[in-house]
Amino acid sequence: MKNPRFGRLIKKINMYPPYLGMGVRVRSYRDDFTRFEVELRSRWYNRNLFGTHFGGSLYSMCDPFFVFIVMMSLGRGYVVWDKSAAIEFLKPAKGTILGVFEIDKDRLEEIRSEVDQLGKNTYHFEADLVDEAGQAVARVSKEVYVRSKAYKSATATPG
Repeated sequence: MKNPRFGRLIKKINMYPPYLGMGVRVRSYRDDFTRFEVELRSRWYNRNLFGTHFGGSLYSMCDPFFVFIVMMSLGRGYVVWDKSAAIEFLKPAKGTILGVFEIDKDRLEEIRSEVDQLGKNTYHFEADLVDEAGQAVARVSKEVYVRSKAYKSATATPG
């Protein structure tokens, strides 16, 4: 179910003040919102004392995209939320860093089917952040919670 509201949201994300301040921008995304390419450019204001990217900026560039993909695919009948996140720094990050966040349509349909059957579930996603040479500088892991809104209604106790 496509929602034009999401298209407008994604077009505006590059103007989001925290992303502007960190040098993060969405470079491209698929029209079906199953893939986002996000980059972090090195600026004087987003480097640490060692001249490499500040770790908080590296994580921030990853934060919303797996949730966006699941939320945009499933639509309004589901609650989608970050449950946990971790980032592993593999090597010093310099220059422009690229993160590709993607969930294929088959996996999204599996998620919909499982949540429709179970009522709720948690899903694990990972992405590598790579430098200009294509070398991984960090790996982000995300746990995304998904619940059917109908499940909460069905399990609510009267009263």
